[in-house]
Amino acid sequence: MTKKTVWFEVQEDETVEACLERMKSEGYMPAGRKEEPIFEERNGQPVPVRQLIKFKGIRTDEK
Repeated sequence: MTKKTVWFEVQEDETVEACLERMKSEGYMPAGRKEEPIFEERNGQPVPVRQLIKFKGIRTDEK
């Protein structure tokens, strides 16, 4: 049995559009979005490196 909801993470070498296409090809549609900053410590200070984006996917064949 497949899960009803799955979180899809946008990979570093992937665009948001490519992640959405990947979701669609696996039978999910976006139902939510979550972003979190990724920090790296440099000279004792936290420095933002990139933004982590996740999409909550729900099965498209749900009735």
